Amino acid sequence: MMNSILRNKNKLFIILFWIFIWEILSLIIAQEIYLPSPHAAFSSLINLLTSKDTYITIYYSTYRTLAGFFLSCLSGILLGIICGIYKPIYDLFNPLIIIMRTIPVMSIIIIAIIWFKDTNVPIFVAFLMCFPIIWTNTVSGIRSTDNKLLEMCEVYKIKKIRVISSVYLYSSLPYIQAGMVSALGIGWKVTSAAEVLSLPKYSIGRFLYDSKVYLEIPDLFAWTIIIVSLSFLFETLLKTVFSSGDKND
Repeated sequence: MMNSILRNKNKLFIILFWIFIWEILSLIIAQEIYLPSPHAAFSSLINLLTSKDTYITIYYSTYRTLAGFFLSCLSGILLGIICGIYKPIYDLFNPLIIIMRTIPVMSIIIIAIIWFKDTNVPIFVAFLMCFPIIWTNTVSGIRSTDNKLLEMCEVYKIKKIRVISSVYLYSSLPYIQAGMVSALGIGWKVTSAAEVLSLPKYSIGRFLYDSKVYLEIPDLFAWTIIIVSLSFLFETLLKTVFSSGDKND
């Protein structure tokens, strides 16, 4: 209990320290158009949180992020298991994954704008950026499976589906979980970037774009704080789900 309180105090101190540095820098620069003060940014944040449109916007942006993330998890884990077990299929898909990892995000967003409606662009981009992470971690997890366990399964002639669910999947679970946490954080970033260019009606990216156009820099910082907070909240929630699942096991 005492250790938990001390950890929370340390986290609070770190946050206050960086807010203090932010305040000092804003005083030195002394131009809100470049760097607003913490007071201006948090005042703008409070104003945003009193508006109904803010919560509608958060809902739709969250939906797009999670839709792309869950699609990438579903397909990435399934295909990752197959590719991890069967090397010819891995060799077939690996060049595609390499291309997906190396294509610039802006290129993907522009292509997606041509292909899809503005509301679906962020979902597609989030999927395409998260998928390689999930796939790679799943393949790595499958390949880390103890060969002795697999040999034992062959000796006792255990069905392949049982081997996959009880041996392969169990061994790869820590890798998959780590990949999902990393992918979720990236998902929020790329979804916001896609929204800035595709400009769906209700989206955080649209408000970021408007803040830049109308030079409402405190609003820009306030929306950025919202994105960071949402990303932290969902990553923490995901980690909590995983840790509770590990305890139950």
